Amino acid sequence: MNPSASAEWAAVRRARLRIAVITGAIITLLVTVVGGVAHTVMTDAQNDQVWRELRYGAMYGDPVKPPVCTWLYASGVEPLSNAPLGFPLRADIEEVRGTREAVERTVERDHTVYLVRTQPRADGDVVQAVFDMRFQLADRSHLWFALAVAEVVGLLAAAVTGVVLGRRAVAPLAEALTRQHRFVTDASHELRTPVAQVHTRAQMLARQAADQGLPGPHRDTLARLVASTGRLGEVLDDLLLSASLAAGPARRSEHRPVEMVALARSVVAEEADRVRARRLTVVVDGPPHPLFVDGVESALRRAVGELLSNAIRHTPAEGRIEMILSRSGGTVLLAVADTGPGFEAAAVEQLFRRFHRGSGDGGRYGLGLALLREVVTRHGGTVVADGRPGQGARFTIRLPECAAPPGVPAEAQPAEAQPVDAEPVTATRARRPGGPRCGRPGPAGGPGRPGAAPR
Repeated sequence: MNPSASAEWAAVRRARLRIAVITGAIITLLVTVVGGVAHTVMTDAQNDQVWRELRYGAMYGDPVKPPVCTWLYASGVEPLSNAPLGFPLRADIEEVRGTREAVERTVERDHTVYLVRTQPRADGDVVQAVFDMRFQLADRSHLWFALAVAEVVGLLAAAVTGVVLGRRAVAPLAEALTRQHRFVTDASHELRTPVAQVHTRAQMLARQAADQGLPGPHRDTLARLVASTGRLGEVLDDLLLSASLAAGPARRSEHRPVEMVALARSVVAEEADRVRARRLTVVVDGPPHPLFVDGVESALRRAVGELLSNAIRHTPAEGRIEMILSRSGGTVLLAVADTGPGFEAAAVEQLFRRFHRGSGDGGRYGLGLALLREVVTRHGGTVVADGRPGQGARFTIRLPECAAPPGVPAEAQPAEAQPVDAEPVTATRARRPGGPRCGRPGPAGGPGRPGAAPR
């Protein structure tokens, strides 16, 4: 995906370019066809005229005063002083004397072309007529030059015409896309508040049902309602972020240095409830110093959250998830590896398609990993997936590293790690002066994400 525009706008630009190219090709083809026809007609007309004059001169012309551009060679007649070298052709004269049949040929010599006709006359003498095509060839060269100029002008006209036609032809599509993005943004924004309210009320009803000991079917129905409203909120967030990226891909005004190690630990803390519910072990393995990237923190948080949520969803109980951060050649690497069922190598590209339905564990339709790749790509990075059936999966994000903001040291000495054996959520960590405290993540306030990106 192009980091500077959405796939839809890229398609619009391709349509414009295609129209310009097709228009240019048509105009170029027309100029070429017209030029070819004009050259063919002129060449045939010149050749017919020259051969007619040459035949007439060979039969009736005066060797002493031949027509213009023509030389006549006959027995007993001295050639003119301006006659071309290499003529007459003695072999043709001898042949005609023997057969009494006219002979015609074309000879290229001295950077020009000569038409030669040797024939017997009524008085029995053999005459050879030679015509110099120099001026006719010059006319043809002038014609080709004029055609070349017309071709260049035609190409320029084709480019301008193609751009104008392309813009006008694709303008309705571009306007429709703009309205679509605006509608998605407005609708998603307006729906967020009521959906959040419904989700909160559903949570309150679920808790009241549990406190009051309502029958199990009632509690299960309320739990499914909470999960459904949570998924609806996720879809709205996905649509808002996707529309925001499409409307302003760079979002330069929102870019800040984002510390990826702290962000990763924060994302793990937000998923603590789900991790404990599934009895998983999540480990954040980061360096003792900060890793900064230039980007929009909310978008990057959503991308990392999608990777972790995807891993949680596909990792069986008692499984292990590792989030590893490192630096390599001016690039920050964030990898999420799990011990889940993995996937076929041929299915890698399918994972990043919009509304791809994942297999297993009730995979859902959604933007998920497609939005993740869109976010990463627009930050100048890449995301790759690697996995094998039964051997887990590994997703790796690469983002360009940036300098630390003023007042934050680029390197910090590691503090003594505090391993946690009793909790399923752990993180190797270090404290640094002036930086955020990175303790063991506790339960997040409110419910965890009910859904995850599909694989």
